[in-house]
Amino acid sequence: MVATHTTRATLAPDAAGPRAGHPGPRGLSPQAQGLLALLVTVSIWAAFALSARALSTSSLLPADAALLRFGLPLVVLLPALWRRRHAIAAVRPGPALKIVCGAGVPFFLAAMHGGALTSAAFVGSIVPGMVPLFVSLIVIRRGHGVPRGTQAVGLALIAAGVIALVWRHVVPVNTDVLAGSGILLVASGLWALYTVGLREVDLDPVGSIGLLCLPSFMIIGLLVLTGVLPTGIAHAAGGDILLFLVVQGLGVGLCAGLLYAFAIRRLGAERSSVVGSLSPVAVVLLAIPLLGESPTAAVLVGVPLITAGVVLANRRPRPEVPADA
Repeated sequence: MVATHTTRATLAPDAAGPRAGHPGPRGLSPQAQGLLALLVTVSIWAAFALSARALSTSSLLPADAALLRFGLPLVVLLPALWRRRHAIAAVRPGPALKIVCGAGVPFFLAAMHGGALTSAAFVGSIVPGMVPLFVSLIVIRRGHGVPRGTQAVGLALIAAGVIALVWRHVVPVNTDVLAGSGILLVASGLWALYTVGLREVDLDPVGSIGLLCLPSFMIIGLLVLTGVLPTGIAHAAGGDILLFLVVQGLGVGLCAGLLYAFAIRRLGAERSSVVGSLSPVAVVLLAIPLLGESPTAAVLVGVPLITAGVVLANRRPRPEVPADA
């Protein structure tokens, strides 16, 4: 999952934070703080993609993983969230819905199910890789114009990379992989909504986590209690519970959420995406020893195309210089 280009005004670095180039309270500039946060976040995102694939062989069910994902951050941050309850309640319904749907239960279940049908490489590439394209569609819908120059080239490379990933499953048809890829595209579109919504709320990173996790935990809890989603957490292996608590609860749910919001406010979404685009590469490399996945020719072609496309799609266009300058 990577930050993406929307509008310049929307994604400007946090005006309330230190000015660009000035060191923070511990001697690090805002850029250095944001870069460090992003490097850790990329590692956690890679772990998310790996866990999405590993869930299919785990004793946990998707609903169980979701309960751990959204429940643990609420427990850890409860005192801080209580102090921010008024700010969270004051968020407008539109941005709140983008955040809750974009990174909440719909996104989580889509990513987990899509990962079970495909591979870690698909999760780590399609979900973050297609976000710039979906965000561009949102921007166009808002009347901000069609991407041009390097951004247009980047979006084309992303599309080409996704096509390269799935093409060999079209002839002959592999219905599981194609269905999983389609579900991962849905997850990517939802994450694009989250990326846009995150910049539309006046909350600090802790408040943003609360806005996401509280409704999501309530929704998944209701779905489990009513029997809509099955649960097997009572009989799950302790090792599986511990793994998903660390990766999904502490890693994705708490650390990545805080660091992702922090990095966007320090660097802006465009620069964040350049480092964030390394996530697909990290997933492919880690899936080899951890999951025993061997990268196919399609992966070796598609992942670099998507990574390069994300970088180009999020570059700021250079201002035009007047002819008489």
